[in-house]
Amino acid sequence: MRMRWHLLKKNKSVLVAIDIIVTEDGSHSLLNVEMNETYHSRHGAILESNYVFIEKGLDFLLTKNPSKVISILEIGFGTGLNAWLSWQWAEKKNKSIAYYTLEAFPVSEEIWRSLNYTTTDSEGSKFRQMHNVPWQKWQSMDDSFTLFKEETTLQVAALLPNHFDLIYFDAFAPNKQPEMWELPMLEKIVSAMKTQAVFVTYCAKGQLKRDLKSLGLIVESLPGSPGKREMVRAIKI
Repeated sequence: MRMRWHLLKKNKSVLVAIDIIVTEDGSHSLLNVEMNETYHSRHGAILESNYVFIEKGLDFLLTKNPSKVISILEIGFGTGLNAWLSWQWAEKKNKSIAYYTLEAFPVSEEIWRSLNYTTTDSEGSKFRQMHNVPWQKWQSMDDSFTLFKEETTLQVAALLPNHFDLIYFDAFAPNKQPEMWELPMLEKIVSAMKTQAVFVTYCAKGQLKRDLKSLGLIVESLPGSPGKREMVRAIKI
């Protein structure tokens, strides 16, 4: 399924072709045709997000910090999949998540309404509620999940220092969006992390690991999600 999406790029509104694709676990992802880049792994969108961000991020954090309230910073809201899975996790674990997410180019309603991340009418209603939250405004979804979606770039965003427990770094790959992976951007994120906060990403580039270590983080190379050899998890000490 191909759709056209208005994108503000270099102060001009342009049309970008977006394909909705079915990944190997049956869940949808998006293909930015211009960049030839998918939003999630072709081996499974939900599979990858659950593994990288929920299992290696939230579940791991819970073993280190059993605090009831967890503050998350996500770089790249995209389809909303990571936020949706985190909300479900918070409900199951009886935890409270304050979820702050950045997205420079929000996908259109036509696109996100077509995604198959929910299986019941109740879930579908909550997924639509999440996407309909106004940008630039905190919104309580229920007792377990509070959401702030900021339509901006990481370069421009003003992040509170020593504020976040967990970072979901889900930008496009370094060869597609290199400016997101440069040392000043990583330094900005690390400054916003609390001591003992956790950083997770699907990427395992050597330069990323070296840069995170140079910023004082303990860096682990973990087995990657299906189709990827490794991923990175790092802890601020």
